[in-house]
Amino acid sequence: MGAETEPATGALPDADAEADADVLPAVYDYRQEGRAPRIGNQGTLGTCWAFASLTALSSSLLPEEDLTFSVDHMTMHNHFQLDQDEGGEYTMSMAYLLSWEGPVLEEADPYGDGISPEGLSACRHIQEIQILPSKDYEAIKQAVYREGGVQSSLYTSMENGMDESIHYNPRTNAYCYTGQAQPNHDSVIVGWDDAYPKENFSAEPEGDGAFICINSWGEEFGDQGYFYVSYYDTNIGVNNIVYTGIEPADNYDCIYQGDLCGWIGQIGYGREEAWFGAAYEAGEGETLAAAGFYATDKDTEYEIYLARRLPSGEEAAGLNSRSLLARGKLSYAGFYTIPFEEKILLDDGEKFAIIIKICTPGTVHPVAIEYDPGDGIAQVDLTDGEGYLSYDGNRWEHVEQTQRCNVCLKVYTLKGD
Repeated sequence: MGAETEPATGALPDADAEADADVLPAVYDYRQEGRAPRIGNQGTLGTCWAFASLTALSSSLLPEEDLTFSVDHMTMHNHFQLDQDEGGEYTMSMAYLLSWEGPVLEEADPYGDGISPEGLSACRHIQEIQILPSKDYEAIKQAVYREGGVQSSLYTSMENGMDESIHYNPRTNAYCYTGQAQPNHDSVIVGWDDAYPKENFSAEPEGDGAFICINSWGEEFGDQGYFYVSYYDTNIGVNNIVYTGIEPADNYDCIYQGDLCGWIGQIGYGREEAWFGAAYEAGEGETLAAAGFYATDKDTEYEIYLARRLPSGEEAAGLNSRSLLARGKLSYAGFYTIPFEEKILLDDGEKFAIIIKICTPGTVHPVAIEYDPGDGIAQVDLTDGEGYLSYDGNRWEHVEQTQRCNVCLKVYTLKGD
């Protein structure tokens, strides 16, 4: 059976709240909890997506750490051919962070000077990013309460904090758009007020309630950079990104990857289950520690296997001699790093493969892939990895050759004792 592909999408179906979720207050505000990140100002550039990503990331570290990360570095040191005034989206942020290209501190690469130094290293390693279900306000609130700010999207005709809009009431700092336009601006949800009056909006929505959001138009906009977005806004809460796995930059020594542009599309065989793998050549004195991959929708089940000492020229056949390392279930879509209970010492120069059996209910293309969609944006390299795909875990195709794509699968190792 031939594999089928589709583009990646951030719009996901609703999901029930976690059974052990906290009982949430009716009002919650990072400003009152010591968790308020710094307000950024994108100026005239189309960098709201990067400001939102890095503001949400910073908020996940508060109040223990107060760090500001470089938007210039995220927007100028990624594998997408877009200038700073051309915009971007959260999948680009994810690709940059998960490949360990960043983040770097703002003080190392200040914003708005048109230059970004070479050779800067990530000051944190991002190992997990969750994508919450569309319009699941309970899940969003739980994430804000327990994890950090949630990056989400809006549609607005405003280009800066000085512009006017029929959907924005500057007297109450309240915004609500109920049309059908697609989102074109990112902000960060950092709180909520279930009783926020509907009368505060320019055109009254169906009911009370609003999220408290941070914008990237400086402190002159809204209430020193904050504003309220109605629960009834068309786009708020559709795309929801929360940065849940922020680790020190020395957590692992090496990362093996072939998907620097990240999750661009999906592939599969017309059903919710598929197998995929990636083969790499180990360096000297390396211990296999963890693997990372995308769940393309909620309730994804996985099994992770290791195939060792792949025979040269017959790597695909070697994938069928494998041992189970881990299994589990992921509640939400996103990227997850799975540490292995047993650390496995690899032979120097050994050809090995991590293989994943994945089952994602309701999808027909469960495997995340990096490929060139032909829009001239993604700089996809098909020579930097060796990926495989299978219908049943027995017969394998080399996807760089048969599908012109890379599977999104990363491997992490440690060096020394």
